[in-house]
Amino acid sequence: MSAPADMTVFVRALELGGFSKAARELGLTPSAVSKLVTRLEDRLGVRLLNRTTRKLALTPEGEAYLHRARRIVTDIAEAEAEVAQFRTRPRGVLRVNVGTAFGFHALAPALPDFLRRHPEVELDLAFTDRVVDLLEEGSDIGIRTGTLADSSLVARKICDLERVIVASPAYLKRHGTPKKPEDLLQHNCVRLSGFPALWRWPFHDAKGAVRTVEVHGNTMTNSAESALQMAELGVGIVRLVDVVAGAPLREKKLVKVLADAHHVEPLPLHVVWPQGRHRSPKVAAMVDFLVERFASAPWRAHRKAKDA
Repeated sequence: MSAPADMTVFVRALELGGFSKAARELGLTPSAVSKLVTRLEDRLGVRLLNRTTRKLALTPEGEAYLHRARRIVTDIAEAEAEVAQFRTRPRGVLRVNVGTAFGFHALAPALPDFLRRHPEVELDLAFTDRVVDLLEEGSDIGIRTGTLADSSLVARKICDLERVIVASPAYLKRHGTPKKPEDLLQHNCVRLSGFPALWRWPFHDAKGAVRTVEVHGNTMTNSAESALQMAELGVGIVRLVDVVAGAPLREKKLVKVLADAHHVEPLPLHVVWPQGRHRSPKVAAMVDFLVERFASAPWRAHRKAKDA
């Protein structure tokens, strides 16, 4: 009994018409029910019931108390029933922290399906390429690329992303298609600012040895989305994760460059949540949905297409 025990016993005894009936419902003995009611009267300092062998008769004080107590007991029961639903089915606000590339190109288009499956969930999405503290940000889950360094998080792998080198057909028509990695030095390459390591593009030779070519160009951006736009507009050659380039490749707005020589390093994608926090149904539903929807990397359907 989550409401005060003596209050609950008093209300149910009056509603059921006796101590014995209330005792059976509540799993108590009739004497225990009687003692609880007496304890309530002692605590309040008034008599609530006139007891006879045949029935319980409310005093004026008892009538006033019953009116309020019944409402309190009902409200508590309804509140607990509502909260219990959160343990059994996904509902409530789910705060998701996700990087912009995966968020815009994969997660957002899939969310209508998730919401159709779980109509009682409300999504609060935060798109950022900063590594944030989920607890400080108030996020329920995060979607992270690369190696996970935060041991305080529980993680489940979704899939591996891959980087691809792409350009528009118009750019390649004007400037020619690179035939070997060193040819990139003669091309305009769009780079991601703030990440000098990503300016060195890896390739493998015929013997499998990996070496890099540091690319150059007249355009840098801190956004994969704008880098994609630069590529589609023919500004230059870009190296992007395949989740970003997948649709333009399928639509032939972009083509792969040096695909046979490019050294592809898997970039793991994980969904994470704080360690020690109970995984609620809404979190479990999103984790399962992400793995179900993206484990096969569906944006990679262009793989069998002819590469440039």
